[in-house]
Amino acid sequence: MYIPPYFAVTDQDELVTFMQRHPFALLITTEDGIPTVTHLPLEVEVRGEELYLTGHLARSNPQGEALEKEPDSVLAVFQGPHAYISSSWYAKPSVPTWNYMAVHAYGKAKLISSPEEIEYRMRDLLAKYEQSQEQPVTWVTVPAQMMSGLLAGILCFEIKLERVEGKYKLSQNRSSEDRAAIIAKLEAGGEQEQSVAAAMRILEESRANQVFTKTSR
Repeated sequence: MYIPPYFAVTDQDELVTFMQRHPFALLITTEDGIPTVTHLPLEVEVRGEELYLTGHLARSNPQGEALEKEPDSVLAVFQGPHAYISSSWYAKPSVPTWNYMAVHAYGKAKLISSPEEIEYRMRDLLAKYEQSQEQPVTWVTVPAQMMSGLLAGILCFEIKLERVEGKYKLSQNRSSEDRAAIIAKLEAGGEQEQSVAAAMRILEESRANQVFTKTSR
């Protein structure tokens, strides 16, 4: 990912938190020069000094074959809010652009074969995403035969991360006057625009491009 220095996110806690807040990612593998992409949620795990991503996909998904071969490298792309920035908002003539937040995570994948570990991970995933529902689905409320069939139809995997890159392109290269104007315009927009504006406001008072693990100046 092309990252000019003023957009770079280097704090590991910030990168981990970003991936946790935006878990729906793109998993990208390449075989014989042809890229394959799956849209799926990924969990981030910190194991001592190492970072891992875990997830699952349908056994019938052709990308599973690539993961079974333990590819040299896979890429997971996490994206946050983004918004169009009109140059009409600037104090001086310029060109339009797009503000966005993204993290790219690179590593080596391997399949998880233990039935006990697969069930444990799926239990945790169900509990995590159902806990905020009015009538949460629990593991025991799903018929055992149905759950057994579902587990048989998926491949679980983990990715040991080797490199994580973050980029918050939030007008850090513009003047304070321009940034204030951009924030005001975005705050008058929709949910995506307002989320970008909120992140920009936090950056005005943080260091090292930290939005989720802000450190005051």
